Amino acid sequence: MTGGKPKPTPDELLDRARALVPLLREKAASAEDARMVSKDVMAALREADLFRILQPERFGGYEYDFSCLMKISCVLGAGCASTAWVAGLAIMHQWLVANFPLQAQEDVWGDDTNAITFGSYSPITEAEAVDGGWRISGSWPFSSGCDHSQWALLGVRIAVAAGGDKPVIAFVLVPASDYEIEDDWFTTALSATGSKRIVCKDVFVPSHRRLDLEDAKAGTSPGAKAHDRPLYHIPMFSCIPTAIIGPALGALKGALDDFIDLNKTRKTLAMAGGRSMAGFAGVQTRVAEATAAYDAARLMILRDLKETHQVVSGGGAVDLDMRMRNRLTHSYILKLCVGAIDGLYSVTGVTGTYEDNRVGRAWRDIHAISHHISLNWDAGSTMYGSYALGLDPHGQF
Repeated sequence: MTGGKPKPTPDELLDRARALVPLLREKAASAEDARMVSKDVMAALREADLFRILQPERFGGYEYDFSCLMKISCVLGAGCASTAWVAGLAIMHQWLVANFPLQAQEDVWGDDTNAITFGSYSPITEAEAVDGGWRISGSWPFSSGCDHSQWALLGVRIAVAAGGDKPVIAFVLVPASDYEIEDDWFTTALSATGSKRIVCKDVFVPSHRRLDLEDAKAGTSPGAKAHDRPLYHIPMFSCIPTAIIGPALGALKGALDDFIDLNKTRKTLAMAGGRSMAGFAGVQTRVAEATAAYDAARLMILRDLKETHQVVSGGGAVDLDMRMRNRLTHSYILKLCVGAIDGLYSVTGVTGTYEDNRVGRAWRDIHAISHHISLNWDAGSTMYGSYALGLDPHGQF
């Protein structure tokens, strides 16, 4: 039970996500114009209880696994990739907040279990040590969904004692009342993510609102130890890219379905003979390639998530081999998505250039997602290749 309501099953949550797709499609163009997901769409996502998927049970959450997030994010992406991006991060950040010390979680959810968090992981600034915590000042770009956030999760550098090693990279939590939002999100893709800039000016952060990156990467965070659930012992980079892979896969599936429906009956212009588009070998091949790419990518990510969860559920640790395999999958999925949407776009004709064309929108959004450093093929492939060849890998793992 959650707030007096029965706990929905993962399949029920997936059905709720599917029911929202028509609304997301209807609002996609206006969300792009507004450069943010609308409040009514966010309210619908909240009403469907989607933000509780990875939230701890003690704070009203469901503690389901990342496969549940992946499937739901993919469904939402077929309606609007930007909305799926924002929703995926809101869901994932409930998991990340659960890795902070319990006192920090009480700060976020103690009075409002509906609170959600957005922010930026980049360690923009060095936190100044003061009595009881730190003071931070800085400007964090790319804070997707921040217009809807009750808290910000921000990356910082924390200096170590004299003679120590490099500064510690950590995340801190800051309430919305303590920061400002600078609107600098003017883009050609993922426009509705509202990935604006969060600005802090001499903000005090209590010491308990800190999570060290190394603990999150290793699955040994204070929150993981406190909750003692396999879900929170999964290394950060083995799971967190799931939040932004789903929107790309969903956008590809939505574009593919639309393309097939349209081209079953579409004909070329009279000057080109009025021929059926479905009869062109190039069109047939692009449909086959996109279908195979989608199926392969979905199977890969769900396999990785299942096996990773099985390891931690059995009391084991996710070793470096598995972490590297997972990270290779993450970037390869976007390589598959880019190739597939490029193929569909190449036979869409000039209609694909219209702002409201779903194949064209998916083409823009998938390319933008592929540029994220966590999913960039050049970064991911060289990281894995270095590891496989016995060199020291560099990157997010």
